Amino acid sequence: MPRVVRSTVIAAPVEAVWEVLRDFNGHDRWHPEVAESQIERGWPSDRVGCVRRFRLADGAELREQLLTLSDIDMAFTYCLLDTPIPLLNYVAHVRLAPVTDGDLTFWHWESRFDAPEGRAAELARMVGEAIYEGGFAAIRAHLGPAGRSEP
Repeated sequence: MPRVVRSTVIAAPVEAVWEVLRDFNGHDRWHPEVAESQIERGWPSDRVGCVRRFRLADGAELREQLLTLSDIDMAFTYCLLDTPIPLLNYVAHVRLAPVTDGDLTFWHWESRFDAPEGRAAELARMVGEAIYEGGFAAIRAHLGPAGRSEP
């Protein structure tokens, strides 16, 4: 079972980063891989159990379900329900923490999943680079000068 872990520091207050990330349906506004997204059944995007259906820039459609959301912990967990990518039993966790030396944000993003025989390394690399590292760069761009990496 591959485990993908990435973390970074964003040069912005943790509250500003959380405001963007806690919107489970907002990733189409900041992640370059996501073309459009909607929450099924008209549920709010912060309701545990809600399902987002979204289309990637390449046209692939996915569905993910919000499993946990904690404003106190600034964390959420979600799973893949439907995807053309063979990430089986995929569960991901996002957690933010304040870095008080400079009013920065520590962002931890990790997942575990099953993969078809011989594809674990390829899929782990794709998740870590295209999704997680791409997401870090996209949030920095979305937040503007306040979201740039520290030197």
